[in-house]
Amino acid sequence: MSNQSEKSEGVAEQIGGKIKKGIGKLIGDDQMHAEGTATELKGEARVEAAKAAERGKGKVEEVVGSIKNRVAHIVGNEAAAAEGKATERKGEDRQRKNQ
Repeated sequence: MSNQSEKSEGVAEQIGGKIKKGIGKLIGDDQMHAEGTATELKGEARVEAAKAAERGKGKVEEVVGSIKNRVAHIVGNEAAAAEGKATERKGEDRQRKNQ
């Protein structure tokens, strides 16, 4: 499953947990309230894990792009340097979006 799918599933799990927690509180069912809280927390953890994986991918892109950019500048290949810089920025952006 992709990280985006994991994030979406996690958000759905969070929402389901909040609803169940709210209903449990509303009707005075402590067990339902606790189960809802547990589901909500599980969803939050799933979202955070997916975001961490995306940050990791972003860091790899950033480093690979930076290396390609620098090596290409040394050998005088401006097209490869531009590709490297674009990859580096893509990685930085991926990390920023998954804070």
